[in-house]
Amino acid sequence: MRTGDTHLSADALLPSAPGRGVGAVARALVRSLRPKQWAKNILVFLPLAFSVHERWTPSAPGEAGLLLGRAFLAFLLFCLLSSAVYLVNDAVDAPRDRLHPRKRSRPIASGALPVGVAYGVVLVLTALGLAGSFALGVWFGGVALLYLASTSAYTFVLKRLVILDVLALSVGYILRAVAGAVAVEAPISPWLYVVTGLGALLIGLGKRRNELALAGGSASAQRPVLGEYTLPLLDQLLAVVAPSTLIAYTLYTFTAPNVPRNHAMMLTIPFVLFGLFRYLYLVHVRNLGEAPEEVLFTDKPLLVAGGLWLATAVVVLLLLR
Repeated sequence: MRTGDTHLSADALLPSAPGRGVGAVARALVRSLRPKQWAKNILVFLPLAFSVHERWTPSAPGEAGLLLGRAFLAFLLFCLLSSAVYLVNDAVDAPRDRLHPRKRSRPIASGALPVGVAYGVVLVLTALGLAGSFALGVWFGGVALLYLASTSAYTFVLKRLVILDVLALSVGYILRAVAGAVAVEAPISPWLYVVTGLGALLIGLGKRRNELALAGGSASAQRPVLGEYTLPLLDQLLAVVAPSTLIAYTLYTFTAPNVPRNHAMMLTIPFVLFGLFRYLYLVHVRNLGEAPEEVLFTDKPLLVAGGLWLATAVVVLLLLR
């Protein structure tokens, strides 16, 4: 390629633009809403689950059902808001996504979804999400606004700043947990927020490590902040955050006010330990950290560990108090 043609390099990477019929655009829109990533919003249910015998009791199923309904509504509202965020992020990142071997196929980057349509849907989703959030409660609406503010700061500024980019990602997870607590007015241990934040930080660092490992010499072109990271640095940060997550969770199991006084919640620690080890294995050996939502919900050993953790936690919280 001649020097004068270098401005065409990104376009050369574009796949052939698909037809823009209504059906094709609708399918592209659904993909851009990233329904697979709605699984992150399950975090809003954690405060309800861990406030058993404090905010609700199994002996009062009517009240429990009402709170579950509020938590489910909070989940749906965060699905609307997070999808709006994903659309904005994809529209902003489209030029660089075209340089990425996998992200170049995203609907906006590939041209399957017009940017104007994407931003129009953003307005609708944001309006519906915020209206529903404030209808659920003023405090919940405030958390929803804070979530939009933090994710917007990440999209337009913080994602370009080393270290702050992964810290900003973890804030979004913490706010989901906070929103869940506010939605059901549940008293919850600060340890839950600490563990959530550290776990999210671990996922974010694993994502950056995988992106850097796969990008090679085009790392800065694909994502400018990757040029500020090195694999040894990310490995050291992961080595700090992983044990910190385990320690925080361990302390939670026997110091949080909402867990049994007999320390039975410590029975869940082995599953968390295995989950951490398995995730680090997938990141370091299998190079699967770039799409954490796919790894966490498709890796069978992780799913088994998560299921056993959930089952054990339910038994402990309901029966072993």
